[in-house]
This record gives sequence, structure tokens and C-alpha cells, in this order.
Amino acid sequence: MTVVRAAGGVALRTGAEGLEVLVVHRPKYDDWTFPKGKCEPGEADEACALREVAEETGLACALEGELPSTSYVDSRHRPKRVRYWRLRVAGGALSFDHEVDEARWVTPAEAEQLLTYGRDLDVLHAAVRAPGARPGS
Repeated sequence: MTVVRAAGGVALRTGAEGLEVLVVHRPKYDDWTFPKGKCEPGEADEACALREVAEETGLACALEGELPSTSYVDSRHRPKRVRYWRLRVAGGALSFDHEVDEARWVTPAEAEQLLTYGRDLDVLHAAVRAPGARPGS
């Protein structure tokens, strides 16, 4: 069976209380996660990550370091692999499209409590431990 390719990212900024990460809520799944989505045919994973984050959050970002990938079986019972990158916000304004109805900048501790999937915790921990994980806002 073909593996569904997807990509996304963990946007970081320095807020009033220190490091913050961006999480999104998807009403279709009623979950809190990082912005991500399926790759289009012929699309590089890196390009997919930037496109999906922009579509779901309104933010233009730059890739920094690659983070751990996650693998699971999707709602259609297909194997799925999601590659993630640590992201620096380069422009845009936080806004949502039809796939996301809320996005929040939260501390890593708040993200640990809010994220729906345990598999996202490894991604979160790698993002906040990575060298240079204290970008400007």
C-alpha cells in the first residue's frame, strides 16, 4: 500500500512569557495539532510544509531544522507519514481558512496539555530543544 505523504511545521516565536509555539484546531477532527497537510503530486515535502502552514494560518514561514516525522494510519486506513520542520515566521498575519477555526500561540507546557495526539509531543519537544529555538517574534 502506498504511504500518504504529508508535511507541516512548528512555528516558534518569543512571547511575553518566553518561547511560544503555534497550534491549530481543526473542527473536522475536533483536534489540536500543528499545521500540516497532504503533499500534492510532484510537490517536495519542504514546499508542502510551507504551503500548508500558510494555508492554515496565513503566515509565511521559513524552514529551519527538520524535526522528527510521525507515522500512523489515517481515517481511511492508509499508512501516513508526516515530515515536520521548525519554522521561523517571515511575514503574514494569523488568519484561518476552512480547515482551521482557531490557532493559538502557547508556551511549550501549554502545548503539551492542548495537543490531541501523543505523537505530536516528540515533535514539540524536538522543536523547543533544537539549537536556535528562540527566534525573534
